[in-house]
This record gives sequence, structure tokens and C-alpha cells, in this order.
Amino acid sequence: MANLLTVPFKKTYFVDVKEPTRNYLETHTDAHPEAFKADLNQWQQLRKATVDVSVHVNAVEKLIKYHAQLLSILTKLPADIGLEISYASVFPPNNLPVTLRNLGFERASVLFNLAALYSQLAAKEDRMHLEGIKRAISYYQNAAGTLSYLRNFALPKLVFSPQDEEIPLDLSTDFVHSLEWLMLAQAQECFWQKAKIDQFKSGLIARLAANTAACYKLSISKIRDATPPIKHLFPSDWLAHIEAKEHHFDAVANFRKSMEEIDNSNYGHEIAYLQQAHYEAKRASEIARKGRVAAAVQGDIQSLMVAVDTGLKRAERDNDFIYHKDVPAISTLPPIPHAAIAQLTTPAGLSNPAKGVHMIMGEMLGWGAQEAINIYNDRKKNLVKDQISDKSKELKDTADAVLHDHNLPASLEALERPAGLPPSLLKKAEEVRMENGPKKIDSWFEDLQKQAKHVTNILDEAIDILDNEATEDEIARESGDLARPPSHDANVDLIQKEQRYRAILQQAALSDETVRRKWEEWEENIMELIISEAELEALVPSSTSSKRRTPEAAVTQRYARNLRVLLESLDTVHADRAQIVRRVESLAEADDIRPHILKAATKLQSLEEMQPAMFENVLDEELAKYDKYCQLLADNAQKQEDILSSIEADNEKFLSSRKDDPSIKEREHALQSLDLSYHKYREISGNLQEGIKFYNDLAGLLLQFKDSCKIWCNHRQEEIHSLTQSTLDDTDDDVEVLDDEDVNEIEEDVDTPSLPTREPSEKAKGKMPVRLPPLSSSDWGFEEISLPPGPAEAKKKKNRVPI
Repeated sequence: MANLLTVPFKKTYFVDVKEPTRNYLETHTDAHPEAFKADLNQWQQLRKATVDVSVHVNAVEKLIKYHAQLLSILTKLPADIGLEISYASVFPPNNLPVTLRNLGFERASVLFNLAALYSQLAAKEDRMHLEGIKRAISYYQNAAGTLSYLRNFALPKLVFSPQDEEIPLDLSTDFVHSLEWLMLAQAQECFWQKAKIDQFKSGLIARLAANTAACYKLSISKIRDATPPIKHLFPSDWLAHIEAKEHHFDAVANFRKSMEEIDNSNYGHEIAYLQQAHYEAKRASEIARKGRVAAAVQGDIQSLMVAVDTGLKRAERDNDFIYHKDVPAISTLPPIPHAAIAQLTTPAGLSNPAKGVHMIMGEMLGWGAQEAINIYNDRKKNLVKDQISDKSKELKDTADAVLHDHNLPASLEALERPAGLPPSLLKKAEEVRMENGPKKIDSWFEDLQKQAKHVTNILDEAIDILDNEATEDEIARESGDLARPPSHDANVDLIQKEQRYRAILQQAALSDETVRRKWEEWEENIMELIISEAELEALVPSSTSSKRRTPEAAVTQRYARNLRVLLESLDTVHADRAQIVRRVESLAEADDIRPHILKAATKLQSLEEMQPAMFENVLDEELAKYDKYCQLLADNAQKQEDILSSIEADNEKFLSSRKDDPSIKEREHALQSLDLSYHKYREISGNLQEGIKFYNDLAGLLLQFKDSCKIWCNHRQEEIHSLTQSTLDDTDDDVEVLDDEDVNEIEEDVDTPSLPTREPSEKAKGKMPVRLPPLSSSDWGFEEISLPPGPAEAKKKKNRVPI
């Protein structure tokens, strides 16, 4: 019947669920998409059935079944798998589709449509008969229960991302809650109608009507008090309908209560309730008339007003001539008790999804569990790198730096081998000789120069593209007025970005020059490392005079032996630490947390949406196995620190005992010079390799910047064509022009990768003329630059009606 409201469906559209899901499985999971081909086909068929829902009881089972499958899917996949889902708003004129990449949006919309289906099934029932009323009650209670389930279980998990331009307000908590109260109110109204047909006592009917009015009041209150506002989403006649119903059933409750007072011979109370019923019925009639509520509702109110007015005239006449009872103020009378008969009834298929049926993606590991595995692997990798590998390298570098500062072991080798070359130096010279070091460095310098020239050319080509566009813009302006900013205003963000890239290249060129000067400074010394062993030995003077057995020489030999023992102990510490690192790396390589996650996942409910946080205890327990290695490394570091302290102390004594022997000093200096040449060779090699990698990474970035310039210029050219065509056709169509703010919208077409970093090694930093921040640093002032939409997109955007 037309005196109750029916919730419309949220209209949806066909989408291909298979291709985005296949892409996600292929790129984000270990599963092979072909293994789930049947599941994806089933998913596609289930969703297809929701596009055009028929108002038939059989459609209930389809929606409930699809919801159960969505529950299963959401335990296996995250909400965003790249699948774009569109649903229109419930009421016109705001029923433009909202498109989100969110499976939670799909689930919430399916539940909303299930509630709408129940309300429409209830509306189809013939409530002139008891059986029809009973079915309508059941459907309205199911509608209210479904909306309650949606509000309590689905909406809290429907999280929108900052990138979502539109949010479906008809799936806000207040919107759904208001409809929930409305469906409960209509179920309660059906109970009231049944009680009236069954001729229940007036007191019970009054209590049923009072609770019906309360439910309508809660519904309209939710709409009015909602944050953010939702009142504008409803048709105006809906708001008037709900408010009129509230006052209508307040009048019914007071009218029926007056009839109960007649039976109890409370004639004064009877008149008071009739007066209140008259006031409420009149208020309901005014609201219904002004709000153009359905004729059936206005008819019900008018019928009630006739009965109330007739009863009030009779009661006042009888009291004036017969009873002479005082009429109390309505505020002094006790409120009418409520009889809440209608209940929220959640369909069994929602509260207890079907078991024993094939669930889509049922055999796949849940996304939360898979994400927990990924989190564990990342934590494990970072732990091994930061606390084991990098820490070990840091300790080794610290020890090498201390030895280098004290000219060890060169000073010992000069004493122990007064003639010839130490084995360690021979080994280093052999490395440089086998690598043909100087020639390789010259080759790297050539590659570096080529790469620098290549990236500079790319940037020049990008700016040439912008210059050509500016020239075309000037020519177009000479032929007529253009209703858009000139190029030098519109491309300001792109020009600023080009200037920042140019500054980066200039700083990189300074770094390259620093490395070249370093090579020129040390080239001659490094060249000595590639000469023959005999020639190299001739460069190092001998110190045979140190062999004289004097008391001073004996002391020197004693300190030398002590230092040699300490250096051997330091080598043992290094070897032990390397062994710790190898053990940890082997453990990490074989460490598979998947069985532990699977075991924990089986303890969770089958359709519970798994979150990575649920497995935190498992992750912590498994990572604890690395604690003992961290402790071993800490003990090793302490042992190294003690040895280095002893080396520094004994080296002071060693140096003091031999400070007067010039031949040893001369030999030490020669050996130290060759050793330092080797380290400078390695340092320069590393600088050049870092530089070549830097330019390679920057080349890719600049190519994308060049593409962005091309896209922007193409849009500008299309805009000129559109504006020119519009002028020729003499039409009134507006073409949105590009302004400074529009420049922030186009680069979405081109993904901007993270900027490469080029930082000198720790040893090279002291020689660098300028210390550059990494290219990804905020010091460069980078920001994302978006380009404007083309004329077609701009026109669509301009004509868009906001939801």
C-alpha cells in the first residue's frame, strides 16, 4: 500500500572482475591466476545477478549467497585489488555513480540492496489480510536487521582512501541508521494494524502506536542530526512523510488511550488525551499537506482527525452536561507506555553464512596472513642488514680506520722485513695490476662524461618542447584572443622543475670534477702499483741498520711482538664476526614463517577478515631467534674495542722506542704511501661507479619528465584546436582553460619514480667541495607536478553535478 515507504536499490553496472583479480594475483601473491579460473567465473556470475535485481523472494537467496562469497573473498584479498566498482546514489537527482576501488564498498552496497529488496517485498504484500500483514512484518524486520548488520559489521570496515574523490554518503552510518529506524517503524505499524484488525484492547493498541511514533521520531532525528549532513540526500516528501507519521501515531496513541480512559470512567483524562490527539493529528495534517505526502497517508490522517474531532465533541458535551469532571493538563498525565513488538531480524544467511559450499578463493591463503608473511620477511631482512651485516661492516671499518691512523701494520712490516715488500702490499699491487686499474679508471671517466652529456641532452630536449609550445602559443595569440593563460604562466611548474634538475646536474658536475682532480693527484702514485715486483721493491728503501742488537732495538722488538699478537687477535675477532654473519644469513635464507602463520590462521574463524596485526605474536616469537646472534655480535664488538685500546697504547710505546731511526721512518713512509695509493684507487673506483649509476637513474627520470612535457604540450595543442573550433562554430559551449591550478592534474598519466641518489662514500666526503643532499631529499624542494586535463575531460569535469 502507498502509505509506507520503499527503499530503492543502489543501481550498479557491469564490471569485469576477472581481469583485475588475475592481475592482482599475478603481481601480489604466489598463487597462479589459472588455478582460480573457475572461482573467478563464479564470482563474475554472482555479481552479474546483482546488476538488475528483480523484486522476487528468490532474489534474496542470490544476494545473501553473493554476500557470503564476498566475505570469503575479503579474507583472501585486500579491499583494493584495482577493481573499480560503481554504484549510484539511492535517490535522484543525486543518483550519479560513485566509483571506488574497494571491495568493502561492494559488500556494503550488496547489503544495502538486500535491505531494499526486503522493503520492496513488504510493499508488495496485501495488508488488507492478516497473512499479508504477517509477511510484510517479517520483511520489514529483515530489512531493519540487514541495515543493522550493515551498520555494525560492514560499514566500520569500509575505509576510504585520501585519493577517493567521492564518498557515498548514502552508506554513511547516520543514513543507514535512519533507514533502519524507518523499517522498524513500518514493521511496528504493521503490528499496530494487525492488532486493530484483531480488535485488541485499546490500551494495547495505544502502546503499539506510541512505540511506532517513537521509531519514526528516531528515524527523522537521525536524518536531522547527522554529521556530515544527509538531509539533502532524501526526497523532500520522504522527510515530510516520516515526520507526519510521527505525529500521526502520537495522535493514534492518545486517541486509543482516551478510549481506554472511557472504559475506566476517567472522563476528564479522556478529554485531555483527545485534545492532545487533536493537536497531533492537526500537526500531522499540516506537515503532510505542505510536504505533498502520498494521498494514502493524508487520507489516513484525515480519517483519524474526523474520529478524534467527533470523539472530542461528544466527550466535552457529555462532561459538560453529565460528568462535570476536571480536565487535567496533558503534561500532568503519565506518558503512554510503549509496546516494542517489532524486532531487528538479521537474516540467517548473514549472521551464519552458508557452510559446506565451495567458497571463492577458499583454498588461498588470506591476504592478512600473506601480508603478515611479507611483514616478517621485511623485518627479518632489515634486522639482518641493520643489526648484523651493516653492524659487522661498521665494526670492520672502525678497526681499519684505527689501524690506518696508526700506520699499522705497515710500521711493523717495515721493522720485521727490513728489505723486500710485505706480502699484504704485494697482494694489493697484484689486484691493481690484474684489473689494469689506471686504464679501467680512464674508461670509467669516459663513460661518466658520456652519461653526463646524455642526461643534459634529454633535459635540453624537454625544454625545447616547452619552447616550441610557447612559440605556437604566441602565434595563435597573434591571430586572435585566446581565453587561457599564456605559456610562460601555464608552464611555470614545469619550468621550475627543469631548473631544479638543471641545478642537480650542475652539482653533479662539480662532484665529477672533484673525483677527476683526486685522480690527477694520485694517478702517478697508483701507477706505481702496476709496475713489476722488482721495480716496486726498488722504490721501497731497506732498513738493515735496524737489525743492530742494541738495548733500544730489543725494547722495540718486544713492543713489536706485542703489537703483532694484538693484530692477530684482531684478525681472529674479524673472523669470528664474519662467521656470525654467515650463520645469520644462512638462518635467514632457510627461515620460512609460512607454516607458523598457517597454523595460527587455522585457529581463526573461517570467514573472519584476517588482519596482519592478528599475527604479531607469531612474528615476535619467530624474530626472537635472532636475538642471540645480536648478543654475540655485541660481545664481539666489545672484544674488538678492548683490543683496539691495547693496540693504541702499545703502538705509542712502539713508536717512542724507534723514533730516532731514520731508515725505518723512510721505509715506513714508502710502504704507507703505497698502501694509501691502493685505498685511493679503490675510493676513486667506487666514486666513478656511483657516478655512472647516478646518471643512469637520472636518465630514466628525465625521460619521464620529457614525456610529461610532451603530454602537457599535446593537451595545450588540443585546447587551441577546441577553442578555435568553438569560435568557428559560434557555439555557446564553454571550454575550460588551463590556469596555474590546472597544471597539477596531468602528470597522473606518467608515474614519477623515486629520484636516484648520489652520495659520495664516507672517505670521499672530506674531499668533496660541496655536500649534496640525496636527490630524494626534501632539500631539493621536489613536489608532484600534475598537468591539466584535455578539453574533453575538462568539459566533463565542468558539467559534473556534485554528489
